[in-house]
Amino acid sequence: MHSVGYAYGMWVVVAFNVGLFLFFTLSFLKPRGSQEWRSMSVVTAFFVALFAEMYGFPLTIYLLTGWLGDAYPALEPFSHKLGHLWVVVFGGSTLAWAVVMALSLTLMLMGYTLLSKGWTQIHAARGGLVTDGIYSYARHPQYTGLFLVIIGFLVQWPTILTVIMAPVLLFAYVHLARVEERRAGMEFGVEYDEYVRKTPAFFPPLNQWKAFLTVNVPDEATS
Repeated sequence: MHSVGYAYGMWVVVAFNVGLFLFFTLSFLKPRGSQEWRSMSVVTAFFVALFAEMYGFPLTIYLLTGWLGDAYPALEPFSHKLGHLWVVVFGGSTLAWAVVMALSLTLMLMGYTLLSKGWTQIHAARGGLVTDGIYSYARHPQYTGLFLVIIGFLVQWPTILTVIMAPVLLFAYVHLARVEERRAGMEFGVEYDEYVRKTPAFFPPLNQWKAFLTVNVPDEATS
């Protein structure tokens, strides 16, 4: 029986959000081989676990309330606000909720910006080696973007399952990046080796991040 103020059980909303964010992610990261599909399956599982707790059932808050009892301040664990881990940790503060949401949305916006710009350049290259534009700052800016989106969701709505799954997801895409680099090395040879030598894999130095996020896509990529 649902308690008063029960704000969950919205499984249609869960399915809608999983589908929506998968659509955007697949729009920029189009899996081709089996390795890429396996990595994308981890992303799918992450989204399912995330939104199932965000709108379906607040498992993390429910378990922590049961395990820690009075030591854990979740007076209404089935209200949507107090199903949010950071809000509970900070004593139900609306300000905490606003700060967390602002930070998480910033990270996700940065992530989808990198996903979009990276896809635009790769699509325009038609199989050629891309080393300019956003790729002059990182060898795998699309994966950097995905990492930022995942971190943004972890900040926004951390759960036991997603905290466990996030390192698995990151490992899957780091491994995929290494596989792709071996292929690129065989295809492009010394030119790619030189590119690898001077360009970070995922994260450029902090003093380059503003340029990394705001760099324009080269004209040939938009033609």
